[in-house]
Amino acid sequence: MSPKNQTEEIEQTSEDQIQQKKIFRKIVWPFAIAETLVWATYYYSFPALLPTWEADLGFSKTALTGAFTLALIVSAVTAPIVGRLIDFGYGKVIFAGGAAAAATLLILLSQVTEIWQFYAIWFGIGIAMAGSLYEACFAIITYSMGERAKRAITIVTLVAGFAGTVSFPSAHLLTQLFDWRITVICFAVVIITVCIPLILYGCHHADQEASYRAPKPTPSIRKAMVVTKAPTFWLLGLTFFLLAFNHGMVISHMLPILDDRGLSESFAVLAASMIGPMQVTGRLIMLAFEKYISVFAICCACFASAFIAGCALLFSSFSPLFIIPFVLFQGGGYGVLSIIRPTVISELLGRRDFGTIAGLLAIGFMAGSAFSPTSASILWETGGYDLVIIIVAGIPIMAFLSLLAAWKVRP
Repeated sequence: MSPKNQTEEIEQTSEDQIQQKKIFRKIVWPFAIAETLVWATYYYSFPALLPTWEADLGFSKTALTGAFTLALIVSAVTAPIVGRLIDFGYGKVIFAGGAAAAATLLILLSQVTEIWQFYAIWFGIGIAMAGSLYEACFAIITYSMGERAKRAITIVTLVAGFAGTVSFPSAHLLTQLFDWRITVICFAVVIITVCIPLILYGCHHADQEASYRAPKPTPSIRKAMVVTKAPTFWLLGLTFFLLAFNHGMVISHMLPILDDRGLSESFAVLAASMIGPMQVTGRLIMLAFEKYISVFAICCACFASAFIAGCALLFSSFSPLFIIPFVLFQGGGYGVLSIIRPTVISELLGRRDFGTIAGLLAIGFMAGSAFSPTSASILWETGGYDLVIIIVAGIPIMAFLSLLAAWKVRP
């Protein structure tokens, strides 16, 4: 290559890097901050406020977690519709609208006195979740950024990994200073004043990128859904369901489980808050090694981490020191899963109609999250939290077998 051509190539590379930094500054970082706050304010707020609601409202733990289950079921059912709309370029309306709806519903939640009101509001929050949590955000990023989506998703999840760290301590502090009703109003104000402007800003620039980068979706929904005939699709759905079920049982009952293991309230809140930073740590470790190991190997590491975490939680009844490896491996394993899941979908099933495909697979993932709180409550009533933890530890083994089969029969 001549010196002139080398110079031109260096200049082009430098220009591409500058352009990429601009795109990440305008799209990815606003989305990362927004996702951190939406997860903190109306996903993690449920487990963070669960003990307070049980004491103040007088509803049983099973009845309360049933409302969260309903929200996640609604989110799962709505996800394919949301994904399809994003494929056709309506990401801004979906993302910002979901956050706005959630803020309104949190304000209404502050006025709840009856169980039917609690359920009605969480039904609506389920729809808001479908339009504003990871699935919608990742679909917009994949739709608009193409081959740069993996790095963008990594950054979003690195930042949003601190959502639990934001939610648990802030909910604890606000309920101590005021009460839970003021707390959820404060969360709503954060969504309105911070999240929605960031979402609108990021989506504006994402739309500009998508105008010349996004693949055209399949015109017919029937043709787009032909993917459901592939065994790989169903095996992936089962894998995601199992992993979400595992994490959901732990997270939704985190504070009661740690109390059952003999931890003080302040130590339990600290341990729950550290799940987020451990998610970020897991993602950073993955970034350091992703060039040297396959996507499948990374997934296997997630399963192994979840299994070790379950065993550590089980043994924590003998010594509270086992809470440390539990937090490390539960947070780290699930944190990596958040990054790798969109990559696994695009690698095994392609990027065209990604929003629709990811939305369909989100049904399994969200169903796992949806049924886990109530399932854990039922298991707790049957055999205490020891039974819950034994089930939690066994699930990653089944998830590994399911993903192995999906890899073997991929198209």
